[in-house]
Amino acid sequence: MNLKIILILSLSHLITDLTGSALPAMMPFLKNTLQLSYMAVGAVIMVSNITSSIIQPLFGYLSDKMELKWFLPVSIILTCVGFSFLGLSPSFVVLLILVTVHGMGIALYHPEGTKIMHYFSGSRMATGMSFFQVGGNLGMALGPLLITYAIAWANLSGTLFYFVLGVPMLGVLLLFLKELTLPVHVEKDDLWDKTGGSAPEFENKGWGAMALLVFAISMRSWVHMGLITFVPFYYIHVLNGDAITAGRLVFIFLMGGAVGTLIGAPIADRIGHKYYFSFSMLLSVPLLFLFLQVRGVWVFIILFLVGFLLISSFSVTVVMGQMILRNRLGVASGLTMGFVIGMGGIGAGLLGIVADSWGVMTVLKLIVYMPAVGFIPALMIPYGFKTSKG
Repeated sequence: MNLKIILILSLSHLITDLTGSALPAMMPFLKNTLQLSYMAVGAVIMVSNITSSIIQPLFGYLSDKMELKWFLPVSIILTCVGFSFLGLSPSFVVLLILVTVHGMGIALYHPEGTKIMHYFSGSRMATGMSFFQVGGNLGMALGPLLITYAIAWANLSGTLFYFVLGVPMLGVLLLFLKELTLPVHVEKDDLWDKTGGSAPEFENKGWGAMALLVFAISMRSWVHMGLITFVPFYYIHVLNGDAITAGRLVFIFLMGGAVGTLIGAPIADRIGHKYYFSFSMLLSVPLLFLFLQVRGVWVFIILFLVGFLLISSFSVTVVMGQMILRNRLGVASGLTMGFVIGMGGIGAGLLGIVADSWGVMTVLKLIVYMPAVGFIPALMIPYGFKTSKG
């Protein structure tokens, strides 16, 4: 592993995902300032979801075909500029344009970042990817907190604070740009010899295996987004808690995921990526069931453990996608990150319809069984890559 490059990529991932999770948190302020309807708020989130997540495989395809060094710096520029000026939007149209620019920056960053990370992880691919992913996890967890403090300090113009983070990060990427892109062509030729992989026979089965993987990850993403969306309502309306503490529950869940990512990836490298992903899904079911039975401080403890176990396989599944489509690393990264996150957002919307009709408890009871649905296709994936421990 190249720890210097891994640190740079992890920090850039943190900066990028700080903005992604901050947008929903600032929508109430934008709604009041621009006099937006709820339909307009939904349109903003939809545009953000499409441009930042759903289209990531397209940027991954371009990354694989064009091999341009400037993808990473440009992604930081688009993300930083788009988000920093959101608070100064004079109208709904300008807001949508800035959200689109911001979203495209995120969509451009993730396939390129994970593809480059692939070449610096050595044989312990899931472990290396976990360092990259934990940067994103921390960004997602801290984003809503940071934007809230920024707005409290400087109103909506507090979004300009992100220039203070984005500009130095851009400088670091430009400074180390040659090192970031140097090994790509060399590593492509001998990757499987160096890692002990034995999957040439899966060349023609790649897309079928990827379809199973994407379906399984989408189930995990439905659970992930469903918990983030509906656990606060569960805490307020079912457990009779307060709104501020409900928001902290989401933070606890995401921090559990950050810790789980660091601890779970080395285990996956040792016992096998496919088996770790499969059983992390299966073991999430009893924890989710237990979460609905507990009260008091145990609500926080169990939800932390759910995040720890469920999200711990995120970096593992990115590596699995890259090994299945090893000649299309950008596409694989876009599918296993952005696309499935977008699917999770769609799932949260569908669960919202269920909540309107049958209540929040019904939604959470459905969420309990979703990892088990993903467990079945996860076990069916033809995956021949051998871990660093054999």
